[in-house]
Amino acid sequence: MADQPSEPIKGTTLFLSYSRADERRARKLAAVLQAQGYEVWWDGLIEGGATYAQSIATALDMADAIIVLWSAHSIESDWVRDEASRGRERHRLIPLSLDGCAPPLGFGQYQVINLAHWHGRANSPEISAIERAIATVTQQAVSPSGRHTETTRRGLLAGGAAAAGLAVAGGGAWFAWDRGLFGNGAETPLSIAVLPFRNLSGDAAQNYFSDGLTDEIRVALTRISALNVLAGTSSATASEQDSDPKAIARALDVGYLLGGSIQRSGDEVRIATDLTDGRTGFSRWSQSFDRKLTDIFAVQSDIARTVAQAMSVQVATSDPAPGGTGSVEAYEDYLRGRALYGLAKDEATDRAALADFDAAIAADPKFALARAARSRSLASLAGEYAKASELKPMYDQAIAEARRAIDLAPNLPEAHLAMAYDLFAGRLDIAAARPFYDRAYALGRGNAEVALLFALYCSRAGRAAEATAAVSRAVALDPLNPRAFRAQGSVAYAARRYADALPPLRHALQLNPKMTFAHSLAGSALLGLGRVEEARKEFAAEPGEEFRQSGLAIAEHRLGNDGAAKQAFAELVSKVGDSALYQQAQVLAQWGRTDDALATLVRARAVGDSGLTYAATDQLLDPLRKDPRFIRFVNDLHLG
Repeated sequence: MADQPSEPIKGTTLFLSYSRADERRARKLAAVLQAQGYEVWWDGLIEGGATYAQSIATALDMADAIIVLWSAHSIESDWVRDEASRGRERHRLIPLSLDGCAPPLGFGQYQVINLAHWHGRANSPEISAIERAIATVTQQAVSPSGRHTETTRRGLLAGGAAAAGLAVAGGGAWFAWDRGLFGNGAETPLSIAVLPFRNLSGDAAQNYFSDGLTDEIRVALTRISALNVLAGTSSATASEQDSDPKAIARALDVGYLLGGSIQRSGDEVRIATDLTDGRTGFSRWSQSFDRKLTDIFAVQSDIARTVAQAMSVQVATSDPAPGGTGSVEAYEDYLRGRALYGLAKDEATDRAALADFDAAIAADPKFALARAARSRSLASLAGEYAKASELKPMYDQAIAEARRAIDLAPNLPEAHLAMAYDLFAGRLDIAAARPFYDRAYALGRGNAEVALLFALYCSRAGRAAEATAAVSRAVALDPLNPRAFRAQGSVAYAARRYADALPPLRHALQLNPKMTFAHSLAGSALLGLGRVEEARKEFAAEPGEEFRQSGLAIAEHRLGNDGAAKQAFAELVSKVGDSALYQQAQVLAQWGRTDDALATLVRARAVGDSGLTYAATDQLLDPLRKDPRFIRFVNDLHLG
């Protein structure tokens, strides 16, 4: 007769924190845990009134474990956040995810058990995972069945409301959010970073080719849904900082590293690849691929498929990545353009990148990747350098190019992303951009850039839970990229979680002290917290002229320094002009000049100022929020 699993010793108590909107599922979980032998405490057990808060506080202090049910509802609850914070302080926190969303900022260091697919069964892998977590938190031993063999204290279960969490718990597996979507432990081995492939041609001018091919191999790997592939920015940064494979894997929190070299001779290319186990630092597999450049997109898929096989991952398709070309000339022009565009250096390099994309399309008009890149390049030039009168024509060109790319390669994420961004920033039409952003994210979830831009879009479209989940994914896939952390701060700021916005913005500036818009966002968050003097210092440190002067004009005005405020506004108008009409409207709104602010917003729309995409959520426009004219203005922009 098989051994019977031992039961939790009577008296082990749990505290359950949840959103009122999730009460039905919380009750179901409570019933299962009680049936397993735990004592469960939740807010349904006590009456309201003066003793309610004290009863919860006492329960939190006495609980053996504090179980938090993160969801899209609970992420916004101060009650659940407070209860989760208490669990964190006591080292008794067990986070669960009800719907697959990410935990809120400040709780990402904890592993999350996913209940999104739990149907209420007591003998499920999810319940086993919860019991193991309880054992770990309460320092109890666990039998093979997952049940406890001893206990120490009492605990309780209670309710509230909170954030969003994303996890995987099938078979009791945990999904780590402390440093990203994946970990170095045995439960999550299918994570990989593609390090820059060495250029062995002997010609430094060929670096663009090896760098570009490295990126294309990385993109091919992201098409394999079972792999989590780290973004290029973080992979390159980590490899520059350390040469030891184990140290790189630890820094990036991945299980495997793919590196190698590229040697080109005319139209022939040899790609040597090496897959390293990040835990041991030893090579797991190596292979060379000799191909003609006309087969370059096929070889990228070959490498991805072979890597996946070495990691025991099933590949859904062996087809080459969509949107490629068989033209060597077109491919080289495309890679040159990518290298220049990636520099994000100045207008001259951006225009040189555009010229390379033009050349690639001239060599192969059906090269969809080049058309998508040209669309993004045009949009970037419009947003960064164009005069007000040039904005609409440039965005019109960008939209036309993105449409051609989609027609040529309907499953190319970059094409849908380009169209989405063009409609979003160029036409200021969030509603029209939505299907393209959704499609880009569905096709390219493994791409950090896609996740980042999707998150920013959702943030401005009022889809806060989706924005939080997507930006968490972007940070996880690109943990050394300051842009990812700036986006995380932007998402929190748009949701008016001002305190949550500050840590990622500080981290972004640690990674890149010269980056634009991060100081400005931090300053605006500090304004939201009422810390005006600190906000002024942040605005003064902002390198972007329009963000610095508009922020200073607002902060100085709040501090009663009208002369300094007027001076900052005058410099904003004289130095940036109509390219900063949205920022001018922010200042005027904060100064109480409602009519002037509204008139300036109308002018901003006439020139196509992309700042208007913030209007639906921007706290700096709150003085206009109840004005019928502003309500009509926002509705006409289709911002929701």
